Amino acid sequence: MTDNKAIERSRTVAVVGTGTMGQGIAQVALVAGHPVRLYDAVPGHAGLAAEAITGRLDRLVEKGRMSPEDRDAATGRLHVADGLDGLADAALVIEAIVERLTVKQELFAELEKIVADDCLLATNTSSLSVTAIAGALRLPGRFVGLHFFNPAPLLPLVEVVSGFATDDSAATRAYATAKEWGKTPVRCADTPGFIVNRIARPFYAEALRLYEERAADPATIDAVLRESGGFRMGPFELTDLIGQDVNEAVTRSVWDAFYQDPKFTPSLAQRRLVESGRLGRKTGHGWYSYAEGAERPLPRTEEPAPAPASVTVHGHLGHAEPLVALIEQAGIKVRRRKHGRHLTLPGGGQLGLADGETSFEYAGDEIVYFDLAHDYTTATRIALSTAPSTSAETLREAVGLFQALGKDVSVIGDVPGMIVARTVAMLVDLAVDAVERGVATAEDIDTAMRLGVNYPAGPLEWAALLGYEYVGDVLRALHECYPTGRYAPCLGVVRKDHEESAAMKGQDRR
Repeated sequence: MTDNKAIERSRTVAVVGTGTMGQGIAQVALVAGHPVRLYDAVPGHAGLAAEAITGRLDRLVEKGRMSPEDRDAATGRLHVADGLDGLADAALVIEAIVERLTVKQELFAELEKIVADDCLLATNTSSLSVTAIAGALRLPGRFVGLHFFNPAPLLPLVEVVSGFATDDSAATRAYATAKEWGKTPVRCADTPGFIVNRIARPFYAEALRLYEERAADPATIDAVLRESGGFRMGPFELTDLIGQDVNEAVTRSVWDAFYQDPKFTPSLAQRRLVESGRLGRKTGHGWYSYAEGAERPLPRTEEPAPAPASVTVHGHLGHAEPLVALIEQAGIKVRRRKHGRHLTLPGGGQLGLADGETSFEYAGDEIVYFDLAHDYTTATRIALSTAPSTSAETLREAVGLFQALGKDVSVIGDVPGMIVARTVAMLVDLAVDAVERGVATAEDIDTAMRLGVNYPAGPLEWAALLGYEYVGDVLRALHECYPTGRYAPCLGVVRKDHEESAAMKGQDRR
């Protein structure tokens, strides 16, 4: 296959498997102008899918998002195949059937006997190896992964996955076709979880670990990641939406595929939730209850406290430096000192950005840590933690300070990295490791994480905001507390940390 251009709109796109994903993919191809042929191994299912797609197009017309003429033209291009032989003229076949390797392998072995040699074959798998599915094919070079996100007609991201034997021209043609369909494609190698499901694991895993360590309850962890971290949803409410069984199965699949690498270790707490049948919204109960009239638990939020009259800022606060302007705008007097990277409260207590260390390491000191925020100016909640020796008055001054800046305050347990800082550091670590291993480019990883899971910034964008020195410090401190390998910074983070430090020293010498 040498044609790197998108598949012509006059050519047929076939979809095998007509469940929710298959219907969504078929609708995307249909609206893009292709003749579309549906096939399902269960008799009658393809016909029902065609009716469902037609109904959705009708609703688009009712909402003014599609003209009646375009709807009629699209439905005229939609056909049902009674058997695989009916797909013989397809230029692209996309499979969206059950996630079982042998079943997919058998399907594509049969398709290869039917379609022309220049037909592009694609799987929508989210968890299986593209390489393994194509392993027994006569022409594995034309086989790619086209991983759409549900609902396919609405979500823009498509992961274009190259298996070990995939020709570059086939991946390029698949990429160009997805782009012609109005999607935002990203290219990646065939790795467990591809981009999104690989790199997103810490977003769930760190929250679950914090819950297991009794650092905070689910509602508080969700609120801090939303209102301080800038994430669209918290991990507990998001896994309730996805389905606890589905989310845990993906985590376990990635963990097994990486030979039980500790960076991907599943959660016992989530396992117990699945075993109890509390799978989330679909069963009426997960981390939260969805029964009629059930009240959503509120995050832990501190009572109002008076603002301190002044604070002393020692050195530059790094990513948290915007706090200084907010403090001044709140009418609190700010004194500056040259050395350090923290604030001192009127009573002498120290307030510092979470760096992966725990407060109990400073026995006898008046220490309060505050968590990372994506943007301290717009954040509406801040998490604090204290050392056992920290007095109630020092904590009260810290709470009053952030409340004076318009932030709700949640006090959590004394755990290394707090909530946002450790989550973001781990997301950066996995993203940098993926780039170093050639899984995808930094740009494609950031695009995938923004569009696929609605992160406020891609992991590499986070790293640019924070600096690799900070990320490396957080990871090394976590690794010292949990010496299992889970938090050990990858070689790429270590390298970038050294490069950043060397560049800073060079600037100092000039």
